[in-house]
Amino acid sequence: MEVSVIGNSQATMVRAELGYRELGSFCLPRNNLQNKILCRRNDSVWFASRSATWRKAQLRYTVKAVQSQPIRLDRVSGPTSASRPKSRDGVRLFVGLPLDTVSDCNAVNHARAIAAGLKALKLLGVEGVELPIWWGVAEKEAMGKYEWSGYLAVADMVQKAGLKLHVSLCFHASKQPKIPLPKWVSQIGESEPSIFYTDLTGQHYKDCLSLAVDDLPLLNGKTPVQIYREFCESFRSSFMPFMGSTITGISMGLGPDGELRYPSHHRQAKTSKIPGAGEFQCYDKNMLRLLKQHAEASGNPLWGLGGPHDASRYDESPNSSGFFKDHGGSWESPYANFFLSWYSNQLISHGNRLLSLASSTFGESGVTVYGKVPLMHSWYNTRSHPSELTAGFFNTTNRDGYDAVAEMFVKNSCKMILPGMDLSDEHQPHESLSSPESLLAQIRKACKKHGVDVAGENSSESGAPGGFEQIKKKLFGADAVDDLFAYQRMGAYFFSPEHFPSFTQLVRDLIQPRLHLDDLPEEEEVTAASVVHNNSDTSVRVEAAV
Repeated sequence: MEVSVIGNSQATMVRAELGYRELGSFCLPRNNLQNKILCRRNDSVWFASRSATWRKAQLRYTVKAVQSQPIRLDRVSGPTSASRPKSRDGVRLFVGLPLDTVSDCNAVNHARAIAAGLKALKLLGVEGVELPIWWGVAEKEAMGKYEWSGYLAVADMVQKAGLKLHVSLCFHASKQPKIPLPKWVSQIGESEPSIFYTDLTGQHYKDCLSLAVDDLPLLNGKTPVQIYREFCESFRSSFMPFMGSTITGISMGLGPDGELRYPSHHRQAKTSKIPGAGEFQCYDKNMLRLLKQHAEASGNPLWGLGGPHDASRYDESPNSSGFFKDHGGSWESPYANFFLSWYSNQLISHGNRLLSLASSTFGESGVTVYGKVPLMHSWYNTRSHPSELTAGFFNTTNRDGYDAVAEMFVKNSCKMILPGMDLSDEHQPHESLSSPESLLAQIRKACKKHGVDVAGENSSESGAPGGFEQIKKKLFGADAVDDLFAYQRMGAYFFSPEHFPSFTQLVRDLIQPRLHLDDLPEEEEVTAASVVHNNSDTSVRVEAAV
């Protein structure tokens, strides 16, 4: 495979020979054979820069098949390409499609580019792709008025490419790219802002609905849970030809960014590398009503007036106030135990409602249902774990906050997605007292205890330092993920020479973890593609022009 970046007057060529003899950070096939490179002008398609539209970079893709004898299976040890890509523990590799794959007018954005990307992923041996399906796109104009045409077109493209499809149902909004909630929901929110989460100062978080309104008929006479159910039922009906065959998994959106959490860190200062403690999100009138009821039922009505008065603000250090201090902090008081138990139980109940809804809707469709749990790893090495507490996980040095979460997942026969599997402790700011590795290990331990399968994601498309090595630990190590790994996300940077060769190596490691040089036949010309497909010598060129 050849990847090139073309500047104003020069091109920087980076060649990644798909094979199995290591040479620096790349590989060469046996006998130093090279894949043949072709490119045609009418095959040019466009990808964007990593933060803007796809029109700033160009992907050219060509496939040439040359007749060749297939590799004899009795000469190859370990897993073969005839089976789907798996590590030793059965992990399946998916790649996330762009967040704005389908536009708000239900057209497929950059369809030719996506089609070329799908072919490239198929040639590499990737199992499938993940597609975000937005509430604000599919039910944009009016309640119950669904428009699936753009997403159906993508599902058809994925099917024709011979890939699997994992769907993420997104009942939240996105700021970048900008994808709002449905217009009719936002209009209701203008007159009834209590449908949104609210912080101590009265600021509303308008990118998803508050869990406190799950069962309140505030959406034109229907509850949000009813709306979510009807959305899922319409999706199931419309995509039935793909269910269980092309579509193998569905992630149910559970909150901000699709994760099971409160939006406790949405107003963090963008200039600081050290995240603050976050803020409790319990001040909309419906959350306060539930808190008041719980306090009165517990015999402490004064505890139902609001959240902790001495907690930190969004971007403040936990030690800047009295609540989160390691020693002498009020997080260890009887009131804090009352409040934090209620706050976390509300979140778990919300997750239970939505996962139960998804399981009952899709249970007979031949797909697996997933839900995502966040990795709130900042301040994990403190006693109070403030980032987790404000996000809704009552996890401290004295208490395991993830046991009940795992129990909720197994109750609904759902698998858990954990992000941040490319993060390592050594690359975290020392001042944040962070430990993503320890937090991942704790959540994995709770999942093992309850028999919950875990899928993984990386943290961001720009990549974390040492991210690929960290991912490999999670895929091949003793504590490897149980199910799929969704690599986020396709775009210009994904196909760039700074990134794509490393991703290619990850795929090779995942597909053929035990294939050795001596296993390849000497009398035949063998390329990586023939190993992957087991029937032809296939060459591909991916060229990004900036």
